[in-house]
Amino acid sequence: MLAELKGLNEECGIFGIWGHPDAAQITYYGLHSLQHRGQEGAGIVVSNGEKLKAHKGEGLVSEVFGNGQLNDLYGKAAIGHVRYATAGGGGIENVQPLLFHSQVGGLAIAHNGNLVNANALKHQLENQGSIFQTTSDTEVLAHLTRRSGYTKIQDRVKNALTMIKGAYAFILMTEKKLMVALDPNGLRPLSIGKLGDAYVVASETCAFDIIGAKYERDVEPGEFLIINDEGIHSEFFSLNTNRAICSMEYIYFSRPDSDIDGINIHTARKNLGKKLAQESAVEADVVTGVPDSSMSAAIGYAESSGIPYELGLIKNRYVGRTFIQPSQSLREQGVKMKLSPVRGVVEGKRVVMVDDSIVRGTTSRRIVSMLREAGAAEVHVRISSPPIKNPCFYGIDTSTHEELMASSNSIEEMRQLIGADSLSFLSEDGLLEAIGRKYDGEYRGQCMACFTGKYPTEIYPDTVLPHEKA
Repeated sequence: MLAELKGLNEECGIFGIWGHPDAAQITYYGLHSLQHRGQEGAGIVVSNGEKLKAHKGEGLVSEVFGNGQLNDLYGKAAIGHVRYATAGGGGIENVQPLLFHSQVGGLAIAHNGNLVNANALKHQLENQGSIFQTTSDTEVLAHLTRRSGYTKIQDRVKNALTMIKGAYAFILMTEKKLMVALDPNGLRPLSIGKLGDAYVVASETCAFDIIGAKYERDVEPGEFLIINDEGIHSEFFSLNTNRAICSMEYIYFSRPDSDIDGINIHTARKNLGKKLAQESAVEADVVTGVPDSSMSAAIGYAESSGIPYELGLIKNRYVGRTFIQPSQSLREQGVKMKLSPVRGVVEGKRVVMVDDSIVRGTTSRRIVSMLREAGAAEVHVRISSPPIKNPCFYGIDTSTHEELMASSNSIEEMRQLIGADSLSFLSEDGLLEAIGRKYDGEYRGQCMACFTGKYPTEIYPDTVLPHEKA
């Protein structure tokens, strides 16, 4: 669905490389492939072995590095970051990687996720004299690392990691090494690859394809990697691990050509659609998906149901992310600026509209209305995930309980609110079966908190939701 319209944004994507003479250029292309994970800011920090140098800015990767800035970033190692700006959390100071200098050297940090105890740690650190330069919870790790009593930087970082809780995939870099860490639940995706003799790390495997790297493996929950000229060394900062990768990575966020734990995202979404058709069949003439993330599920639904798949909705790819909407009436037409129904496909037809989720319901209501205006005889909405009833504290910009449509409405009430002839969601068991992860235990190693309310970590009373950061 249209993330910027429905309020479902993933905060960022990270990339790192060690041991390549064109590290900054490789990172640029890696960030391009992760652009879907963040479109409000981008940055690269490079190491030449003696010092760290950074360039970052607000905007798309091509905008931030569109005027020859890469020519000034030379070295054999680099880390990069793309991000979404959350309400109150924008501004150039929050664009990553964050770069810190001290008498013992530099430290750059790129982070994907959200720390649930960041507020408590910030209060503690400020009482001890720390002064924060950003509103990003990422900065907490830098302060904890600097205050650690260990001598080696990797030991200081590992010690700091034991104090933070929540979702985090970190890539850190000094002049001499790259360090990688994934939280004990593995809530965010992170993979390792090789490009010749160079090591690469990325939020998604699609970044490896664009640079010609070979996928090696996923980073394990609680794992800590040190990459330098001597190679790669793996250890664990936490043995108290419990796999719980975000289900929305499979449903919505990751690119269809990425793999997570050996499962292709397109295949997983197609299976979600097939399972959805088995659970909630309906008589109809055509199946269509809401571009882009729902297309795979719609194809699966069509295959399983035997109802033809058609392009009933077309995405306008030339509406910029900063499109100026000069009046309230035009703002209300935001979905029409992004999507257009194909009258020749839907007119007079019973349409199954497959989408990945419903958050506030505003976008679903407008799309149903558009299909009816284009002449659809019936509109049956099918959602390839369970109802989102709970906010996410781990880096996804979902709303409070009050704003989530499924939190306070029954499915029938939701159907009436969006104006559909019928509405069905995929079951929780159907979701887990369709994705097909092989892990034992509850939820097969997936986080289902936005559906079930069962969070894999403790949630602190003063935990700040991603969109509430200020």
